[in-house]
Amino acid sequence: MINSAIASSSASAPVSAAATVKNAAAESQDRFLKLLVTQMRNQDPLNPLDNAQVTSQMAQLSTVSGIDKLNSTLEALSSSMIAAQSMQAASMIGHVVMVPGNGIDLANSKGMAAVDLAQPADSVSVAISDASGNVVRHLQLGSQSSGSVPFQWDGLNDAGQPLADGSYTFSASSQLGGVKSDAGALAYGVVNSVMQGPQGATLYVAGLGEISLTAVKQIL
Repeated sequence: MINSAIASSSASAPVSAAATVKNAAAESQDRFLKLLVTQMRNQDPLNPLDNAQVTSQMAQLSTVSGIDKLNSTLEALSSSMIAAQSMQAASMIGHVVMVPGNGIDLANSKGMAAVDLAQPADSVSVAISDASGNVVRHLQLGSQSSGSVPFQWDGLNDAGQPLADGSYTFSASSQLGGVKSDAGALAYGVVNSVMQGPQGATLYVAGLGEISLTAVKQIL
């Protein structure tokens, strides 16, 4: 019985919305026709409206009605796309994603992150820093193609000593033909929840905070 009530309510909602739009258009046309009839009744007999004026006003009504219908269609399409985006985002909860960020978590002497290259590079280097901002490890990734370049850190510092598990940060640099090129930082994190906002779905990624769905580079 509850299911029937829900189904009935869901089915009636679109009809009501459509009826509202239809009624608004009908009211607009009715007001226009009343004004046109009033104008024709009160026109100057010596200078009556000609057919071109009437036709022009009718064309204006048709244009306004068409714009109203187009706006309603676009609003419905936008709502549908936002709903679909939310469902897609919800399926990502519990998954690891690659997003812009310079954090790298060390757990069980293993840390993972990635470098985002706008163009190929002859050499790519990474500098990992501790919570105090001190650089503890330099990594050389060599020559790389453009795109996302994942790398793994073994938890050792430059002296070969193991470091404590925890949160670290990193920066990346690259060179092409002896000239420094763009190198962005990408971090991995687990999607804990999804929030729906006016601009679409937003992911809450552990350790990274709120991330736009469009910013996700990879889903693992």
